[in-house]
Amino acid sequence: MALDGSIQEHNSDATHQLLTMCTHSYFDLTHVSPVVFLYLLKECYVRGKCKATMKFRSLQQTVHQVLYNSPRPGPAIFVARCLLVLPIFEVHCEGFSHLIISALRRFLKTETTKEDLLAAKSLAAQLFLNIVVGMGHDERVLIKILEVYDVKLEDVANVICNSDVKDGNDLSAAKEFIEQYIFKLVESKSYLTAVTLLEHFCIRQSGESFLLKMMEHKEYIAAEKWAAFIGKPMLCVLVQQYIDRSMLKNAHNVIRKNSLKDEFPEAYHKGKESSIKKFAEKGLWDIAEERTNNNKQHLEYLVYLAMEAGYFEKVEELCERHSLEGFANVEELQASLPKRSFFDLNELALDGIKWVDDVSGLRDATCHIEGCKVIGIDCEWKPVYEKGKQPKVSIIQIASEKMVHILDLIKLFEDVPEVLDSCLTRIFRSSKVLKLGYNFQCDAKQLARSYESLECFKHYEMLLDIQNLFNEPRGGLSGLTKKVLGAELNKTRRNSDWEQRPLTPNQLEYAALDAIVLIHIFAHFRGHSPLEWKAHIGLVKVHHVDKAVKHMESA
Repeated sequence: MALDGSIQEHNSDATHQLLTMCTHSYFDLTHVSPVVFLYLLKECYVRGKCKATMKFRSLQQTVHQVLYNSPRPGPAIFVARCLLVLPIFEVHCEGFSHLIISALRRFLKTETTKEDLLAAKSLAAQLFLNIVVGMGHDERVLIKILEVYDVKLEDVANVICNSDVKDGNDLSAAKEFIEQYIFKLVESKSYLTAVTLLEHFCIRQSGESFLLKMMEHKEYIAAEKWAAFIGKPMLCVLVQQYIDRSMLKNAHNVIRKNSLKDEFPEAYHKGKESSIKKFAEKGLWDIAEERTNNNKQHLEYLVYLAMEAGYFEKVEELCERHSLEGFANVEELQASLPKRSFFDLNELALDGIKWVDDVSGLRDATCHIEGCKVIGIDCEWKPVYEKGKQPKVSIIQIASEKMVHILDLIKLFEDVPEVLDSCLTRIFRSSKVLKLGYNFQCDAKQLARSYESLECFKHYEMLLDIQNLFNEPRGGLSGLTKKVLGAELNKTRRNSDWEQRPLTPNQLEYAALDAIVLIHIFAHFRGHSPLEWKAHIGLVKVHHVDKAVKHMESA
């Protein structure tokens, strides 16, 4: 045991010394050769203890930084020389190639010298030739080398002139050499690489048959890239191929991106309707309306979608806002459509829905809720369509058997945050009140993220997630409601603007139903399985919201 401990201590010391040496070498690359640099990089990778992805990102950042530390004769040449010798590192060759090229790409956005990059082009062209004849790197590295170093046909011709690859010293020889390689890529069905090379070197000899071959092999990304490079006639062929294959979404995207609406009006129209329908089916009515671009035909289509969904207040809203005629008698239209069985709030004989946005109402609501044995909890927030932006919870609904309190969290947090925190803490941490939720972990995280300074949203006792009582809760809460209670929830208002004030009567009804239906599902389940549900009651704690994620985002 003592010997094992001694060996481990020795290995630890050796690792520390190596990492120290690496750090020192990276600090000044003036006298560090590419081979030594890559060896140290390999050792750092091998001896690193975190996951491979994290090690890769860390080393990529390191390489990017050390390119500022005077590599000789310049960063671009230094990286090119590293790429030339990387094949001797075998198993690490592919990963390190992508790593150092990515680091150089970042570096060149801010720092470079014309002389360094110009001299590096010949090395990059030599790398290109090496890869073409099967020496070292794969196709993906080849494309990155061409892009980062901006290798042109002239650079390849200059290298060929001084090599044994092919006799000749003009552009035609280089072009013929590249075309032969592209032909091999096509034979091996590496269409995207082939198209990228054709585009990069401005070679336009292939035609419609090449496009059809890519379509046959379902290489749609390569086909679109090729068609865009060739121009409008080839793009029209591509669109027609998509139409013939009933791929209207793909056809619409190409039409839209390349301004081919006049050439394919019917396909554009159908694709537009498909896009509008997709958002409407997800309840994203605002986006669907925006996608119409105020086109009357598309707006009328959206109105019909709202009618089919049973969302008749949206029908009225659209007709009024856009002065649409022919939809005036909504009641007749409603009667003519197939009936859908929605859970109706009026059938529950509620004492009322109370909107809570001041301290007096908050305290009254708290007293009422603390006297209940079972409550249902849900919350709503305005949908966010901007990537990376987090939504803020707008309201929280707390339902008892006869009453639903809807708390305006935005206003209460702004006016009386301490009282809000105190009242909700009393409710959520009470061991006397059973709290029902549906997929409540999601709601709890959103609440804690939206109101980080409040303690009330970080700890819930006596919580029962209704979702856990059923093995296959298909269709979300609406599907579960239909399965247990015989009628589904109308989810058409789910993605409405929950930050507008006042909320519409339909929004209030929707919000109230989402909370109170939990009590009715639980009552039904409890009557059939009096003991099983007790095993699912638990404690939920939401820790300081995703600190690790936030740290990574800030970094």
